[in-house]
Amino acid sequence: MKAIVHETYGSPDVLELKEVDRPQPKAKEVLVRVRAAGLHIGDCFTVRGEPLPIRLAVGLRKPRRGIPGGDVAGEVEAVGDGVTRFKPGDEVFGTSSGSCAEYTCAREDRLVLKPAGLTFEQAAAVPTSAVTALRGIRDVGAVESGQKILVNGASGGVGTFAVQIAASYGADVTGVCGPNNAELVRSLGAAQVIDYTREDFTTGEQRYDVILDNIENHSLADCRRVLTPTGALIRNNGRGSLMQPLLLSPFTRQKLRRYVATANHEHLAVLAELLESEKLTPVIGKTYPLAETPAALRHIETGHASGKVVIVL
Repeated sequence: MKAIVHETYGSPDVLELKEVDRPQPKAKEVLVRVRAAGLHIGDCFTVRGEPLPIRLAVGLRKPRRGIPGGDVAGEVEAVGDGVTRFKPGDEVFGTSSGSCAEYTCAREDRLVLKPAGLTFEQAAAVPTSAVTALRGIRDVGAVESGQKILVNGASGGVGTFAVQIAASYGADVTGVCGPNNAELVRSLGAAQVIDYTREDFTTGEQRYDVILDNIENHSLADCRRVLTPTGALIRNNGRGSLMQPLLLSPFTRQKLRRYVATANHEHLAVLAELLESEKLTPVIGKTYPLAETPAALRHIETGHASGKVVIVL
């Protein structure tokens, strides 16, 4: 099968299109014929092997497998022993290891059936980014109807889902984005949009119950200033200080949080329901063929990707 492979860590230039052996599903695994693979900033980190803790998961000196991509949508080709949820021919989406390939194996509990009205490209855009948004808004932020919520980076992969999920809960959503994406963010359910090129949300008078910060381009102190006294600041970029919010949180009534979102069957099932009820719509900014995966990752690394970037096979 064809796959995008890197044998060393580095820039997207280390990636090559190669012929490799097709994987075989183990017990409780499903072999998926990939129709589309969603990409996100985490895929850039794994290709570069940075930050260094990532290598504990993917290989210390060199990649153990070296096929990027963790989000997938496609058709079940075969199932391993003990699989009960799926059969060959089912259309599914979820997470796998190495989805930038013609075939990938995924754990049974990391997949759900694809809603019939969703394209493979749309489905591949969902798993990691939408689960991150769901966990941030529903679980960590505990967002309720009537609360004032700010999403910094509202036009990105996580942000476009977070705005929709918060709005579906009845929150009053403010989205922060560039001027070219203002109408998009409003269409997703934001009642207010702040153009970051003209206004700094941390210097305004409005106070927010929850801030989901996908960019981390402001200090912790500046973000806390526009939180309510018991508000929650949820940082979700991974490039800023990892420990500062955790060390400071016990000494303030405000909740300062970081979190790890791993897609499981429950999360994906909730998202599938939101997609079927049309409360959630994936926003795809750009698509690329498999051979152009390096260009797709470079686009993500600019920090200005709008919506999701998807590889189409």
